[in-house]
Amino acid sequence: MSNTVKNRYDFVLYFDVKDGNPNGDPDAGNLPRVDPETGNGLVTDVCLKRKVRNFVQLAKGCAAPFDIFVKEKAILNNLIDEALAQEDVKTKEKGEKTEAARQFMCGKYYDIRTFGAVMTTGNNAGQVRGPVQLTFARSVDQVVPLEHTITRMAVTTQADADKQDGDNRTMGRKFTVPYALYRCHGFISAPLAEQSGFSEDDLELFWRALTMMFEHDRSAARGEMSTRKLIVFKHDSAMGNAPAHNMFDMVTAKANTTPPRGFADYTVTVPQQSAMPQGVTIEEKL
Repeated sequence: MSNTVKNRYDFVLYFDVKDGNPNGDPDAGNLPRVDPETGNGLVTDVCLKRKVRNFVQLAKGCAAPFDIFVKEKAILNNLIDEALAQEDVKTKEKGEKTEAARQFMCGKYYDIRTFGAVMTTGNNAGQVRGPVQLTFARSVDQVVPLEHTITRMAVTTQADADKQDGDNRTMGRKFTVPYALYRCHGFISAPLAEQSGFSEDDLELFWRALTMMFEHDRSAARGEMSTRKLIVFKHDSAMGNAPAHNMFDMVTAKANTTPPRGFADYTVTVPQQSAMPQGVTIEEKL
């Protein structure tokens, strides 16, 4: 596609949480994820990709070419079968059907051409290496997960009510982090964008999703989560002009008070354009 992304990008994403659970760990009773050796909070890349998918689904209504492949209650093999049943796919020679189905899936589903997908779980529609990749997000400082007892003034069954003589109270647990600022790194590959068809329009939608994804993700566990900074490094070539870590090391966040309880308690340092390697442009999206 002529409109596919032609430049490499690296970016730093800062987001925060206040009195919430940004990413519960099902292996630990849904406690906030924590690095046990350092005490830093963690949010998985899969969690962040889910929020991007959800934003695009809300913004675009699952209409092609912005449909979402991995969405709630989806049966992936059925979607793959639909691709292989397309007339322009069925009429291909046997050896060309897989590639035709892969192209159809890339053209229809935003998350496939963005993050990639393995579509060989049933009938073969090929594999796509996604041009956009994210790291785990890690909190800038240590976090202290808190456990709260909560009360519901109702019970589930009549038997539960009878046991309490009509008191009808149910006790539960809720886990939060008082405050944490998280940092995530991301990468966008132009050669892989060419393969999947990831376009400039897709890129703009991705930046919008990163800045707005928490605005439509409110819940009792995530009442206050916000994207705070999105710092993008654009290379003037497809392969890039400098290693990503050279730019990442120039971006820092330091707490001015201990313990920090808000984004205003941090100083985020972003380098000037004059400090950038040759061929790299820096831009703050937020």
